[in-house]
Amino acid sequence: MSNEKYLSILEQIKKDGGQVEHNNPNDKVLIIDGLNTFIRVFSVVPITNDDGAHVGGIIGFLKSVGYAIKMHNPTRCIIVFDGEGGSDRRRKLFPEYKAKRRTKIRLNRAYDWNTPEDEHQSMLFQMSQLVEYLQLLPLTIISANHLEADDAIGYISKQILTDSKITIMSTDKDFLQLVNDRISVWSPTKKKKYTPDEVQEEFGIPSHNFLMYKIIDGDKSDNIPGIKGVALKTIQKCLPLLQNDQIVSIEEVLKYIEDNEVTKNVKSMLTEDNRKQLQLNNDLMQLNDVNISGNAKLKIKDIVDEPIQQLTKFEFTKMFLRDKLFQSLPNVDSWLLTTFSTLNKYAGISNER
Repeated sequence: MSNEKYLSILEQIKKDGGQVEHNNPNDKVLIIDGLNTFIRVFSVVPITNDDGAHVGGIIGFLKSVGYAIKMHNPTRCIIVFDGEGGSDRRRKLFPEYKAKRRTKIRLNRAYDWNTPEDEHQSMLFQMSQLVEYLQLLPLTIISANHLEADDAIGYISKQILTDSKITIMSTDKDFLQLVNDRISVWSPTKKKKYTPDEVQEEFGIPSHNFLMYKIIDGDKSDNIPGIKGVALKTIQKCLPLLQNDQIVSIEEVLKYIEDNEVTKNVKSMLTEDNRKQLQLNNDLMQLNDVNISGNAKLKIKDIVDEPIQQLTKFEFTKMFLRDKLFQSLPNVDSWLLTTFSTLNKYAGISNER
């Protein structure tokens, strides 16, 4: 059969809604930013169990992950959480990193906490319970002390699973710097999948230079300052070199500013303080070649290379009964089957090798 005919058959299968069979669990990987997902659902899902305890973090997370799995149909799903002391490395570089961050909990009439401490304790308890559930599903769970999820996801995507088609699920725009023909980012709030074309269309900057835009603009959510008065529209207008096919360095941006007429605010990037800020922001934000220890890299690789946990349906259902969650997900057996059967098959393949 000619290559052209073979490719046309594959395209027709995709159009008809069929799936192309994979043999390698790492062919098509969904990587989920765990804490990002948990905080999002904990904040907006007011579900309680039969005892009246808030369980929105657990149920919301499981449903969100299940939805993403059904939508993207991966051969493997990896969930990455921040490790204890995960922000330490960046705080050594910049003590104010994430200093003003606050979890935005949108309370509603369906559920409320008596005090902020009650809310915090509920979050910690549900996170602990959630991990127990996830360990019974055909998923890979990664969390390493002194390591943020961003770094682990960047390392897995760019240095470990180099032949995999990867979708990263997160609302964090920092991951858009990783987008290329192999790596995409799914925003569950926007219901949008970012490929190179989508990044270019929305931001007017190619994904391979998205980091440079972030370095200049800063990141309010992480309390990282940018260059005052230089936001996206100014960057698009005054720094056309970011449209180059190659990655543009800080030095090249500064050289361009020296040699061309630009606005006063853009010109201010040449000051010593702003040069230092740009370099600091690069060290804080870049995820393409993460600066993490050899031990952390080895631990992540070992977990990724391990056989994948297979579905333990009986234990999962028993925990569901214990926590009185059937009201929130009444047909849990059907949900487990329809959501995780494909992943469980590939988990089985990984255990045969």
